[in-house]
Amino acid sequence: MRRSEEILRRPDYSFNRGVYKSMGFSDEDLRKPIIGVANTWSEVCPGSYNLRALAQSVKNGIYAAGGTPVEFGVIGACDGTAQGSEGMKYILPSRELIANDVEVMVQAHRLDGVVLLGSCDKIVPGLLMAAARLRLPAILLPGGPMQGGAPFDGRASDLTSLSEGCGMLKAGKIAPDELDSLEESCCPGCGSCSFYGTANTMCCLGEALGMTLPGGALIPAVYAERTRMAHRTGEAAVRLVKENLTADKIINRESISNAIRVLNATGGSTNGVLHLTAVALEAGLSADEVTGLFEALGDTTPLIAKVNPASKYNMEDFYLAGGIPQVLRELSPLLERGALTVTGKTVGENIENYHYRAPNREVIKTLEEPFSRSGGVAILRGNLAPEGCVTKPSAIVPEMHVFHGTARVFDCEEAAETAILGGEIAPGTVLVIRYEGPKGGPGMREMYKAMKYLYGMGLATSTAIVTDGRFSGTNNGCFCGHVSPEAAAGGPIAAVRDGDRITIDIPAKTITLEVGEEEIARRLALWQPPKQKYKTGYLAIYEKLATSASRGAVLNVEN
Repeated sequence: MRRSEEILRRPDYSFNRGVYKSMGFSDEDLRKPIIGVANTWSEVCPGSYNLRALAQSVKNGIYAAGGTPVEFGVIGACDGTAQGSEGMKYILPSRELIANDVEVMVQAHRLDGVVLLGSCDKIVPGLLMAAARLRLPAILLPGGPMQGGAPFDGRASDLTSLSEGCGMLKAGKIAPDELDSLEESCCPGCGSCSFYGTANTMCCLGEALGMTLPGGALIPAVYAERTRMAHRTGEAAVRLVKENLTADKIINRESISNAIRVLNATGGSTNGVLHLTAVALEAGLSADEVTGLFEALGDTTPLIAKVNPASKYNMEDFYLAGGIPQVLRELSPLLERGALTVTGKTVGENIENYHYRAPNREVIKTLEEPFSRSGGVAILRGNLAPEGCVTKPSAIVPEMHVFHGTARVFDCEEAAETAILGGEIAPGTVLVIRYEGPKGGPGMREMYKAMKYLYGMGLATSTAIVTDGRFSGTNNGCFCGHVSPEAAAGGPIAAVRDGDRITIDIPAKTITLEVGEEEIARRLALWQPPKQKYKTGYLAIYEKLATSASRGAVLNVEN
């Protein structure tokens, strides 16, 4: 018996039937599988703006396949709007709310399955966390990336071009009217941002996990094929329910391994590490197991795709080059080919049956001739980050893969940005931005603007940033984020002082504070934990319960 049938039987549950009938549902509707359509549509997030129309296509597909759709709303905040302000503290914590929202709606109403509509940074991982947690038939539909804008600085512009342009304006490289013109032309339409940031990374990883129909991650938002994909997704949701193909049969160690391969092979956002860890925890894996997979698979996965910020090509170019299906095809010998997917078939079967377009080898290369023999994401450890930190070799010029610098310490993002724009940062500096971790922020903000300002000031290849906060997937230059334990938890990053020497050695997978262990211990013995920043509201809850970045920055409810 389906879950919905349990609460829609006559006569005991006539009350429940009456609730549905008050909204126009018929007896025939209530005999079919009841499938939720979790829609993160809003008018504040461009990646969600087209989801209202796509939801209707999903519902049409559900009807056509013999199901009854019931749509409900889910929050979805925009990283772009929140960047560089207190609002950014809410973005990562929103991931937990999204997962909880979907869980509450699906469980309270005993839905038989759910279609998850979302495109953006914390939205997609929140939806995937819910799917793994619910262990019910579930399928993800991204809304698709936006197209690139007018040319700027040698490539199609995008939202990040504005931040780079601000630095260029400050440095006298462009005029104010050039920046104004760029503001009008860098985002020509809706969709997840046209670069390979966290939003598109997580959509790609959703497909790599097997939770999206093949090819579904990267169809641009404005393409008609996106609408057709929505209809097919609705049809697939009904099949998943009828076959009882639940998310826990898809999201497991094998599919997480495939997603880690794709993250490394495509040089995706470092936030993918954080979010895959959180999804894997919901699926029953341990954080240590996931970290071990990242370390092992990163060393054996070549970089075969380069997309902005690692190249001039944007997400539409990536899609036209073959997208994730082509990446999986190239990675096939390295993948867990037996992993199940929402098609009802395995990864290997999907690879064999997909209809490919001619690949663009400037965007997607082969295992035999990759861009690099090592992957796009790396975990570094050392006395500055005993539990590890995350960097992105594919976004760092090779001559900076080993960097020695002098620390300049900032206890918040804003202080670092003021110093950069004020001309206070010299080549050879390692900017240490701390108390921006999950607890310290709280909310683990992205040091996106700081990195972009360094780029605009001409310092991107002569400085580095080390932080217990995060970075946007669009950042390039030498950076290490997710330093764990964080400063607010008394991690060694809290002991760094101005003038200390720091060494980042990506080939050796190490990050070192060049200070004696006894001196570090002495400094930490004098350290005092910061006072709680928020006394009320959701951030107060998150600040109390958030775990370390190495544990996915999820909420610890065990105590």
